[in-house]
This record gives sequence, structure tokens and C-alpha cells, in this order.
Amino acid sequence: MATLAVETRGLSRRYGRRWALADVSLEVPAGSVTMLAGRNGSGKSTLLRVLATALRADHGEALVLGHDVRRERDAVRLKVALLAHQSFLYEALTARENLQVAASFLGRDAEGALLERVGLGTRADDPVASFSAGMRKRLSLARVLLQQAELVLLDEPYGELDPPGFALLDGVIGELRQRGATVVMATHLVDRGRLLCDRALLLEEGRLAWSGPAREMPAEAPGGSAHA
Repeated sequence: MATLAVETRGLSRRYGRRWALADVSLEVPAGSVTMLAGRNGSGKSTLLRVLATALRADHGEALVLGHDVRRERDAVRLKVALLAHQSFLYEALTARENLQVAASFLGRDAEGALLERVGLGTRADDPVASFSAGMRKRLSLARVLLQQAELVLLDEPYGELDPPGFALLDGVIGELRQRGATVVMATHLVDRGRLLCDRALLLEEGRLAWSGPAREMPAEAPGGSAHA
């Protein structure tokens, strides 16, 4: 049996009276690239944030690379990188300075080549306040790569990117796969996900509706509701 990078059992999280995740049990093999699909509000972002320890589950358990996300948060955070909807960048700092700050938190040197890798080499010394949304996404991606994480969680990573940005991200996912990292990508671009990913998980109203090979993911969830 393949080693698991992620394993959840009965994972549940609510906001007020609404359950964003309801009794979710799933497995993600180590070294795989997994698509997380589902319409808006299905629980995709909540699941990724729980796995990254940015949110606590109300019930159930989750193991990430063998560590319990509730009891071993620090160990999980050393091995996981999350590309979230919000960039959390320092607006007044340059792209290079943002990476330097992130590197200092990680206890390592900033890699200037990362800015070249994400297409920001010529804007390295410009303040982030002058960046477009797509450029901010590229810088956030560079920060994720800086972490050299074993598990990379991507939340709608193609959002705000132009066609060259799409190609860049496709290449980065390929590189992560090649070095043995596990990738879980929440995306509405299901057709693209079917081509890039090994496996797929489909959430509907906070519940796991389907799991299996990405190429076999149905156009509609069981019960007839179309997913995004």
C-alpha cells in the first residue's frame, strides 16, 4: 500500500450553524497530484486550511505526513505550504524583500532565482503595491516554492493568472511531482485538472461525493448535481 500524505477520518468543521465540512474521510497518496473539485461553498478552501493548520476542525481527525494536525501543529507547518486566496504580502516591500522576510522566518537564505522562475526577475526591486493581481499570485507562488515543502496545497492557483501564468503553474506542478512532493490543488478548472492530476476528490455541500482517478471523475456528482 502506498504511503499516505493525507488521511482524514470524520473531519468536520462548521461556521455558525452551517457545516463547511461534514464527516469527510479521505486519503491522498504521498507523491501524488490530487485535484480537489466542487462548486463554491463545497468546503474546498476549508479543507485545505484545516490540513495546513490555519483552521481547527470541530470533529474528526486529520493526519498530514504522519502528524496529527491538532496535536502536532508545529511539525505539520514545517512540512506544508499553502497557496491561499489571500496573498498576505507586504505591500510596502519589494518582491525581493518579501522573499527575504519569508526566508528569515524559515531560517534560510532567500533564493533570488525564484523570482526569475516565476517571471518577476525584472520587477524584483519594485514594491508589491505596484503589482497586478497576477504578479502578486506569482510572488505568492515563489514564496511557496521557497518553503520546499513535502505537501503543497494550492487553492485556486490559476486565479488571476494570464495564459503564460497558466503555463508557468503547469510547469511548477510538474517540478513538484518530479521531486516527490505531494500536491493537492483545489480548482474549478476541472478539464485542466484531469490532465495534470493523478487523482481527484469531489466535495458537495461539505461531504466527499466521489474519489478516484482524475481522468474518471464524472461530469456530475452522484445524485445529478453538476460541479464547477
